[in-house]
Amino acid sequence: MSFTHTWMLHLLWILPVVLLAFIVESRKKDRVLAAFAKKDMIGRLTGEIHKGRRFIKQLALLIAYALMIFALAGPRWGIRFQEVSQKGVDIMLLVDVSPSMMVEDIKPNRLEQAKREIMDFLRVVQGDRVGLVAFSGAAFIQCPLTLDYSALEMFLSALEPDLIPVVGTDLGAAIDTGLSAFDFTSETDKVLLMITDGEDNENKGVESAQEAAQKGVKVFVFGIGDVSGGPIPVGDGKGGFKKDHEGKLVLSKLNEQGLRRIASLTGGAYVRSIAGDLDLDAIYFDGIRSKTDAQVLKGGKIKVYEERFVPFLLVAIVLLILEGLIWERKSLKPKNTTF
Repeated sequence: MSFTHTWMLHLLWILPVVLLAFIVESRKKDRVLAAFAKKDMIGRLTGEIHKGRRFIKQLALLIAYALMIFALAGPRWGIRFQEVSQKGVDIMLLVDVSPSMMVEDIKPNRLEQAKREIMDFLRVVQGDRVGLVAFSGAAFIQCPLTLDYSALEMFLSALEPDLIPVVGTDLGAAIDTGLSAFDFTSETDKVLLMITDGEDNENKGVESAQEAAQKGVKVFVFGIGDVSGGPIPVGDGKGGFKKDHEGKLVLSKLNEQGLRRIASLTGGAYVRSIAGDLDLDAIYFDGIRSKTDAQVLKGGKIKVYEERFVPFLLVAIVLLILEGLIWERKSLKPKNTTF
């Protein structure tokens, strides 16, 4: 036998205190009655104390208290095996790591805020397999689909602009790489979740989105950044910003029109980050979960211990009822009176 809440058994130390209280109370009653009248008079007025019955009443209470403590501790014995399954969808995160993601129109910068929001997203997902693709001018799978979110977080924390040496932003390559991570022989619904500032330098995003739509994959897009744009840090440690051949600052602007089209072509949704808040709960529950069907991703059997607190509780209740029915004084017998 084992217990679910073993610490509750420490309450058994209260029983000696309860027993002592019973003894003190009995003696106090006897002293009060002795001060009120003589013993034979008390017996004629209230009936004599039946010490055996008093002992049984007190013992019944002690055992009932003990059984209730055992019930609270959650006794278990006997096991059974229960079928369990984990349902979800396959989600590939496509994260833009191009230099434009270092723009500080969202503090501390677009990429860092995106990583923080994805960390929150991983705490929201419910049994979904999640993978990670990093992209700029090219795209690579950083973490395949997994239920181990802690492992994915390690890959996520390593995302930096210098991770991919090919400059630019190729949304088409990101979508194609995300599609390659799926197993299309399974019936699990598949979703691409892209976080980018939307500058599709290769102009292949729409073409790849059409291919995703043909395969039944929905693309949800988070546009991060300000539509008015911001200067792109050079990254040489000198604190400068990128300039064009005329010496003018190059501004990175959020291209919402292209991102909306990519999402709409696949039956997904576009959400723009506002002050860095990606509204992850809304896009997950109202978007991904509402537009997909969760399938069994993982199944098996687990060992379940049988809870056995009910017998202890029932016996305790019976003892409490019996204790209330037992009268500790002998019944008064009427004496014969001669007239």
